[in-house]
Amino acid sequence: MGYLGYLFYPWGFLLQGLAIIHFIRRRPENYWLFVILFMGLPGALIYLVVEALPDAGLLGQSFKVFPRRKRMGQLEAMIRDNPSPGNYEELGDLYMDDGRAADARAAFDKAIAARADTPDPFYRRGVCAIQLGDFAAAVSDLERVVSKQSDYDFQRAAGLLAHAYAQTGQKERAEALFRQVTKISTLSETYLNFADLLASEQRNAEAREWAQKVLDKKPTMPNYLRRRERPWFRRANDLLKRLPA
Repeated sequence: MGYLGYLFYPWGFLLQGLAIIHFIRRRPENYWLFVILFMGLPGALIYLVVEALPDAGLLGQSFKVFPRRKRMGQLEAMIRDNPSPGNYEELGDLYMDDGRAADARAAFDKAIAARADTPDPFYRRGVCAIQLGDFAAAVSDLERVVSKQSDYDFQRAAGLLAHAYAQTGQKERAEALFRQVTKISTLSETYLNFADLLASEQRNAEAREWAQKVLDKKPTMPNYLRRRERPWFRRANDLLKRLPA
């Protein structure tokens, strides 16, 4: 345990535990696990300062769950007396933030039924449909959005439409749209969905190229953005491991 470990017992174990929990949730570079485990309290402190402290802004989003759920309850009560499209849209957004895709989709259904003249609820309903695996429904909603505004949400709508095309067997349309979108967009999500399409057609060299493009962005990214992109970096690495060189 070492002198510091005895001096600060049991706080040393507590800090190590916090560091390990953060490591599991955020998945930084693997060497940090050895720093935490083998350096004891000093290693945990170093890790928490270098890795966890800069994440405070991201982790702080977790504390928004309580006011979000409070607002959801307020809207659910308000809708009984005032079932306006705006209330349903806000409720749908909150459900999405809370990971309740099916409930969000139902809320957007009601918003669209009352007022179907803006692309926002169609886009969000399309995203919910993708999360729920209903790609045919996603195609319908996202086509409507992209036809009105091709660069909606910084080209993400078009990238998701291409992904929905691929998942519904429309691979030629998917590839054409992916190539159009990736001339402008640098979203990792779009790159990796395109890589998945290419891999499904055994075009492994091209799939590896698009997955590698995601990792190539990492060295020049600011730290806060690199942290947000970690799930995409992991997905890119997993795809590269699966594909033959």
